[in-house]
Amino acid sequence: MVKRRTAQKIRKAHRYLGIFLGVQFLMWTISGMYFSWTDIDEIHGDHFRKAAVSQTSFSGLLGTDDLQTPKAIFALQLMDIGGSPYYWINDSELINARTGVRKDGITRQEALTVAQQYMLPELKVAAVERLEAVGAHHEYRGKPLPAYEISYSSPENIKAYVAVENGAFQTVRHLNWRWFDFLWMTHTMDYKGRDDFNTLVLRVFSVMGLITVLSGFTLWFISSPTIRKFKNKKR
Repeated sequence: MVKRRTAQKIRKAHRYLGIFLGVQFLMWTISGMYFSWTDIDEIHGDHFRKAAVSQTSFSGLLGTDDLQTPKAIFALQLMDIGGSPYYWINDSELINARTGVRKDGITRQEALTVAQQYMLPELKVAAVERLEAVGAHHEYRGKPLPAYEISYSSPENIKAYVAVENGAFQTVRHLNWRWFDFLWMTHTMDYKGRDDFNTLVLRVFSVMGLITVLSGFTLWFISSPTIRKFKNKKR
């Protein structure tokens, strides 16, 4: 059998590891429950968006040979900006598809028009702000900048984002998404950018968690009357 002093050391290590890791274990459990009980489509804000976005049909558009662009075209997308057709070329240049005139980003009013195509009509716009830069924890992180942030009057604090460069609708953010994002950060333990699942902190806590569980099994094994009786019978 394990010596009494050794058993006390294992029990002490298990107790202190449990106290140290308990808060993180609790956050893993709470966040895991939240993820499993929520509808991911609602987290994405799909219930604030139109089920189907009406697509505008255009005619009389210029061909690629008529476009005065200095570089060869390797990517081209037709954009509807305020009811006017634009070519988004090579992910960097916006050109009117009828006149060939280059456009340096969209206006606030055009951003509102784009948002109206995607968002539910009953939502009322409260404010429009142009974002030039965002931090690592901002809800619009990792997406094209600059962008227009369109806020709506609602208890959910709904916000829609439209890229300035090409007028593309980007995403919807709201209260439940922010809770999801916060809990995701506690789950991944990426306190810098929230989206890295390979952080050193997470790895260390995972190993320590495994040690805590194994020490618990060890304590059960060395203190269990059943195991003790079994060993005594074998003798």
